[in-house]
Amino acid sequence: MDRVSALDEPLKKTLGPATAKVMAEHLDLHTVGDLLHHYPRRYEERGQLTKLAELPLDEDVTVVAQVADSRVLTFNHGRGQRLEITLTDGSGRLQLVFFGRGIHKPHKELPPGSRGMFAGKVSVFNRKLQLAHPTYVPLGTDSGEDAVDAFAGKLIPIYPACKGLESWKITKAVDAVLPRAAEAVDPLPPALRAGRGFGSLPEALLKVHRPETRADIEDARQRLKWDEAFVLQVALARRRHADAQLPAVPRRPVAGGLLDAFDAKLPFTLTDGQQKVTAEIFADLATEHPMHRLLQGEVGSGKTLVALRAMLAVVDAGGQAAMLAPTEVLAQQHHRSVTEMMGELAQGGMLGGAEHATKVVLLTGSMGAAARRRALLDLVTGEAGIVIGTHALIEDKVQFHDLGLVVVDEQHRFGVEQRDALRSKGKQPPHLLVMTATPIPRTVAMTVFGDLETSVLDQLPAGRSPIASHVVPAQDKPHFLARAWERVREEVEKGHQAYVVCPRIGDDEDEKAKKKPAAEAKATEAKAAEDAEKRPPLAVVEVAEQLTGGPLQGLRIEVLHGRMQPDDKDAVMRRFGAGEVDVLVATTVIEVGVNVPNATAMVIMDADRFGVSQLHQLRGRVGRGSAPGLCLLVTDAPEASPARARLGAVAATLDGFELSRIDLEQRREGDVLGQAQSGVRSSLRMLAVIEDEEVIAAAREEAVAVVGEDPGLAGYPELRTALDALLDTEREQYLDKG
Repeated sequence: MDRVSALDEPLKKTLGPATAKVMAEHLDLHTVGDLLHHYPRRYEERGQLTKLAELPLDEDVTVVAQVADSRVLTFNHGRGQRLEITLTDGSGRLQLVFFGRGIHKPHKELPPGSRGMFAGKVSVFNRKLQLAHPTYVPLGTDSGEDAVDAFAGKLIPIYPACKGLESWKITKAVDAVLPRAAEAVDPLPPALRAGRGFGSLPEALLKVHRPETRADIEDARQRLKWDEAFVLQVALARRRHADAQLPAVPRRPVAGGLLDAFDAKLPFTLTDGQQKVTAEIFADLATEHPMHRLLQGEVGSGKTLVALRAMLAVVDAGGQAAMLAPTEVLAQQHHRSVTEMMGELAQGGMLGGAEHATKVVLLTGSMGAAARRRALLDLVTGEAGIVIGTHALIEDKVQFHDLGLVVVDEQHRFGVEQRDALRSKGKQPPHLLVMTATPIPRTVAMTVFGDLETSVLDQLPAGRSPIASHVVPAQDKPHFLARAWERVREEVEKGHQAYVVCPRIGDDEDEKAKKKPAAEAKATEAKAAEDAEKRPPLAVVEVAEQLTGGPLQGLRIEVLHGRMQPDDKDAVMRRFGAGEVDVLVATTVIEVGVNVPNATAMVIMDADRFGVSQLHQLRGRVGRGSAPGLCLLVTDAPEASPARARLGAVAATLDGFELSRIDLEQRREGDVLGQAQSGVRSSLRMLAVIEDEEVIAAAREEAVAVVGEDPGLAGYPELRTALDALLDTEREQYLDKG
């Protein structure tokens, strides 16, 4: 990589090993360049005090405020001393508390009337907000007149900080590396910079870290947002351009073939949305370049049917189609529903198979050797026109006669390597259709799935029933939970079935606990005492036992989770599908693709432990038949908490696109780009995917123009350098994973 070496220099050389270690471990900052791109969260003015009235509880805050009064109190019969300082800013008051020997320095340095910058965790004591033993910096009261004047009106950057590294310590660290900003490589082409009136990157870095005015901050933000949006869109445009150069076999539907025979069997007509999306897909399949299309649709909007018709069209045109599913349960479910929908058309080469029939085979890792051999043979000879499977499809042994279309279900579960490994099995690159039931706002689709054209199915098929959703506050109103179980019984008495979803399987945590060494166990106990109110999430195994012996006694209850043997899982799903099980207590293995029209009720335990999109996905498993669906979100979260607000939002709307926007607004941008689970920073530090739609759209246009004119970026060495920095392994994965 040819990045400028000064910005690649490890922080420990500049800041020393102790500070560098904290920065690396807690903020994921390793080099001078990383620190220069760690931007202030907000800015304070010396003359403008933070609103103390709006301080969040239990969060680390930094405030600039004035000392209203200060007093030393004694306790424990005069043996102990406590210093209490009251801060004010006109909007509210905040108490600082220092104990023991630690009181003398702040008592001297923070007299009434002085100002300071204070950092600590906000707590409540005697109904007053307080910071206990905060770290602080007096703001110039003892300084000479000149120093105070120099400080007056200056903007103070407040950085995203962590325990052991307050905002002002980061300020000092940034001061140490800021001269290196002059050597930052500018990724924006000079013509683009001039056309949009942007200054240079070193100038923007200087303005964002040490602004003279609010206008400086705005200039810097706009410029840095553009850097992020443009480099990302160039990466995606290059991928689209490279894919468009690949040859592909056009696959056009054949009149009177398998697709026509299938359509004639359908007991309903396609929705307008399904027809429109199908037309887009068929137009792509007819071209000599591989299709790259993202099909996003609401839960239950009929994506599988659209994908199946595309697969049948490819089989008619002499090719094979493969559908990749993220789990065995889902692969088996898809195989079952596809063969049921196709009927005798899926019995190619068998007695009773229709004239145009093909074989539909299943391929998963847990299949027996004989079944696996048979499936592999059907693929290599071309007997099987359609294969549905898990990662097992990607293995070297799997060979196709003529792979024409790859359908990837639930795209976010697969990385770029898996997608490409399957595509490489075609004689020429096959067409690619990616499906997701997680609705994605347009800007996120442009940012995360920017290498794919997008089709949206937002219409539900006729005959789908409404789903009523309610929050059940089990802690505040236990009788609501009792009523929830009564509702499940009522549904079963009407001949319907129900799901109960839990966040955890059970047993495993207990086993791990037994194996823990004593010291670790002690530490865990201490943590448990500290988190007494944070009980472990409810588990499938335990909840199933409680229901069997309690509120749902007498009903046929079974469990389903990821640690069961694949055959056992499939057997449970078959029994549930056949109506032999009343209540299925499961983990999120049922989240996608499970289709049992007779299941009308779902109770989600500890619903606040799931994300908004996940709750929406789970809820989509009910209301799939003619009877109305019911989804009960059980929670112990207190009424005014953000978790309850989130559940309220889910209960209030069935519109997945609306929910995905709420979800995104409540989370860090990093979550969108697949980085959140690891806690790692997203590569987007300034760009806000929802708010900056115009920037993203404009950057995409500019990127397409640059790549169209110079695909190898030979004339843009600085842009190539910035791309190298973005597209290290981790980033490349997120570009394709989303």
